[in-house]
Amino acid sequence: MSRLEQMFDVRDQSVIVTGGASGIGRAYAEIMAAGGARVCIFDVDGEGIARTIDEISSTGGGVWGIEVDVADRPAMAEAFDKVADKHGGIDTVYANAGIDPGPGFLTPLGERNPDGAIENIPDAQWDRGIEINLTSVYTTVKNAVRHMKPRGAGKIIVTSSIASEINESIVGTSYMPAKAAVNHFVRHMAMELGAYGIRVNAILPGPFITNIAGGRLRNKEDRAAFEAQSLIGRIGDVEDIKGLALLLASPAGSYMTGSLVVIDGGSLIRMT
Repeated sequence: MSRLEQMFDVRDQSVIVTGGASGIGRAYAEIMAAGGARVCIFDVDGEGIARTIDEISSTGGGVWGIEVDVADRPAMAEAFDKVADKHGGIDTVYANAGIDPGPGFLTPLGERNPDGAIENIPDAQWDRGIEINLTSVYTTVKNAVRHMKPRGAGKIIVTSSIASEINESIVGTSYMPAKAAVNHFVRHMAMELGAYGIRVNAILPGPFITNIAGGRLRNKEDRAAFEAQSLIGRIGDVEDIKGLALLLASPAGSYMTGSLVVIDGGSLIRMT
């Protein structure tokens, strides 16, 4: 094996990806499986898990899945234990699951959207947005650490968003504070867990074409609003994120912890 291959070697790693049945999470699962890792996908979408397993397995990747809601704490603890028992431990966890909590107060065309106005947001919608986009990260990290700390090693990679750094009027209101809190949590966990050999980093994607918000970025009108923010004239494809995901899970990223790594085609620069 060459020095370059050694730098990015993830063979035989035990990996969990939450929200791994589609979008960015699936991209994480694909690149890790392609590198020889043993990947378990957690997702609430059982059909999506089965489809993803079939397609990754057809390329020779080692992947399986557990249907679980990341907001169900007892079920999450059980799922982590299943992976640890099957793989003999857990090396890398991608805390990726997330949802669009509803419409923003403006449409992509800049018109007021009554459904996204603060006085009209259903409390249950707010609570679910915080539960999935923030609290589930806490649950995921907590369970990962139970298995990593005794081994003295581990990598935790959290999917945040550039929405953590800005206020975005066409995105549901709870999304920005949830992701901002995720950033602080990642840095705090890096401080706490570094002494145990556990690295904690966050990926901050800009707009990517995924199924979030019903896949609205496949819609030409919605996509145009985000393309206008990019310095390179396009929004992200999930293939664009695979290299960064591999870096943070491999020896090449061994000196990185507490990092918030932006991958957005320059959108954040333009918006700020």
